Amino acid sequence: MDEIKWLEIAVNTTPDKLDQVCAQLAAAGMDSLVIEDEGDFLSFLEQNRQYWDYVDQELLDRMKGVTRVKFYVTDDEDGKKQLEQYVRGLDCEYAATPLTDNDWAYSWQKYYRPLEIGTRLYVVPQWLREEPVPAGRVPFYLNPGLTFGTGSHASTQLCLEGVEEHTLPGRDVLDLGCGSGILSIAALCLGARSAVAVDIDPKAVDVAYENAALNGIGRDRYTVRAGNVLADKALAAELAQKKYHLVLANIVADVIIPLAPQVPGLLEEDGIFLCSGIIDTRAHEVEAALKKAGLTVTKKREKNGWAALEATL
Repeated sequence: MDEIKWLEIAVNTTPDKLDQVCAQLAAAGMDSLVIEDEGDFLSFLEQNRQYWDYVDQELLDRMKGVTRVKFYVTDDEDGKKQLEQYVRGLDCEYAATPLTDNDWAYSWQKYYRPLEIGTRLYVVPQWLREEPVPAGRVPFYLNPGLTFGTGSHASTQLCLEGVEEHTLPGRDVLDLGCGSGILSIAALCLGARSAVAVDIDPKAVDVAYENAALNGIGRDRYTVRAGNVLADKALAAELAQKKYHLVLANIVADVIIPLAPQVPGLLEEDGIFLCSGIIDTRAHEVEAALKKAGLTVTKKREKNGWAALEATL
């Protein structure tokens, strides 16, 4: 028996006409609708923030202003007749795209592709791990799941460039606000001895451990904790019992600024603090806070309106 082939029908509309379009399609007999809306998309990202560091700007741009309704019909004469019935009287443009079995199951994976960072790192979605890695690159495998953007945002790329430049074999790393663990796991892939990662969201713990496992990194080298280093003095004191060669914070300016006074107590004598997630117009505020804390800013990286700073004791 031949496998059924499908057509994905995407009807482009506007927020004010969305209900009307859905009602018309339902009245014509189509009762299985998928609604894609920028507002819903942004809400989805916020509710699942533990899975990504920052959403890919290309994807944000692609979803900007989007309101569409999708449904599916069989890719045969019967399906095409049904389609004519469903769209009759709709005052909207629509597109019909044939789906393969792989598209049907994994259509969300098209948002991801391997990403070259700096001169050594190669961030790879885990389902592409069989593809060859460019010569001289260190693969770093991630499973973003049914979510978006891990590793491709400019802010994360800036911090990864610093991680690549400063990770030394046999040295230790602390990742504050680790999210999916991308920065600290990258450091471990590049040869760091061990890493400790902390995030305010408890759900981030399992996600970071899962991403570490994809790279053959176990809990003997990687420790992930849930907690707020600004509010939890016991956690802050526990972290400060050890010194780290690299301290990472890919967060936002409003967290990095109050965090700055803790950083000198976490760094080894030749250690480096890498902070990112800073909108470029606020970089001077973060730089001032680092200087006030006794740190010396040694480098500033900028990309697509974002900034990352490096500082030493």
